[in-house]
Amino acid sequence: MKKNNDILRKEVKEALKWEPILHSTEIDVHVNEGAVDLGGTVDTYAQKKEAEHVVKKIPGVRDVVNNVKVDLFTSDIRSDKEITDLVIKTLKENWAVPNHRLTITVKDGWVTLKGILHWNFQRKAADEAIRYLNGVRGVIDEIKIEAEIKNEIEKEIVEKALRHSWLLDVDNIKVRVDGKTIFLSGNVDSLFEKEEAERIAWNTPGVCFVDNELLVEFN
Repeated sequence: MKKNNDILRKEVKEALKWEPILHSTEIDVHVNEGAVDLGGTVDTYAQKKEAEHVVKKIPGVRDVVNNVKVDLFTSDIRSDKEITDLVIKTLKENWAVPNHRLTITVKDGWVTLKGILHWNFQRKAADEAIRYLNGVRGVIDEIKIEAEIKNEIEKEIVEKALRHSWLLDVDNIKVRVDGKTIFLSGNVDSLFEKEEAERIAWNTPGVCFVDNELLVEFN
């Protein structure tokens, strides 16, 4: 049965307290029909992202809006020039990110990434590398994906990849392919499953965009 707002809010608060990296944070939680809105403040961008990750794994959560603000310790504050240099160095050392394809700008601690990459995992690797750097308040992702492979995507290949995941009930997931775009629709049991389906779709050779229209229906 569907959890009411009070029960789900209590579970979210408990999950956030249980996570070691979030022990000292002040995160506000608002719940409305399975949609969780996170507010308040944390000390680092990594904590903000971790809070979102924790909540998405909780059964009954349909959506997460992360409005948490990063209030850095004075000792962690860096100039935009220092952050830019640190981001460039970090991405250059990350084998998964072809940093020569990215343009980096920083304003008030917010890092904006622009450019073209061939795979979505490269885009995620860039964000994950940056989130732990001192001085970073957030990341604005304006990266575009343009696949190297020019062959048309076959719907059957996507469906086969989804079937390989023990997490997913593929009978409730519909796949449609239009050129280089994969559309996912139907129902899943959790937000975690919705994101897993999207991750698998993004791994399809040749994909440039995934339109994830899956609905989270908690039973």
